[in-house]
Amino acid sequence: MKKSLYFLSLGLLLSLPLFAQEKEEDRVENAGKVMQEILKAPDGIPQSVLEADCIVVLPSVLKFAIGIGGSYGRGAMTCRGGSTFQGHWGAPTMMALEGGSFGLQLGGNATDFILLLMSPRSAQNVLVSKVKIGGDASAAAGPVGRTASAETDVTLRAEILSYSRARGLFAGISLEGSTLRPDNDANKKLYGKEASAKDIVFNKAVPVPASAKLLLATLQKASPVNKSK
Repeated sequence: MKKSLYFLSLGLLLSLPLFAQEKEEDRVENAGKVMQEILKAPDGIPQSVLEADCIVVLPSVLKFAIGIGGSYGRGAMTCRGGSTFQGHWGAPTMMALEGGSFGLQLGGNATDFILLLMSPRSAQNVLVSKVKIGGDASAAAGPVGRTASAETDVTLRAEILSYSRARGLFAGISLEGSTLRPDNDANKKLYGKEASAKDIVFNKAVPVPASAKLLLATLQKASPVNKSK
């Protein structure tokens, strides 16, 4: 009996890393599905703002009630290759979004968030530390609709453009006061080794996982060249 319990416990311990990896792979796959669906929609992200340096996709961010409420979401960020973000979309690095100000807007529903990092400064900063949206990096609700223009004073100045999708409705949303940071624990689970966000993006420390193929193919088709450079 004791021997059976020992082997059962050992089997559970050995399966934990595989389960953790599959969980992160699911997040990356879901990020690809969210990106594909939104880019196909007529009220999706306009072509004029897709020339971002990096794009963060956080599927199914949930609200939780602590005091006035808060939110926590995890997902993936992919950046264009090269020090000036002009290359192809690369292997994803896992990210976390945390905050309380936008939690009240979710109404208890799971919400998909997409953040477009429009400047090298915002992209470089978020790869190495926690960034407060609207504080460390200027932010604005992104314009909506394939033909919508981003050439307004607000969007031209913004380093981060943010969007949300809940109950099938897609819109620009303000995420000021929330924070975005690398989730290097999740990177370790996804890639099976220590890999910082900076090394993944700039040093190509890991190969593109199979779970990211839909996300990268979707973005590469929609915006293969960064025309803003």
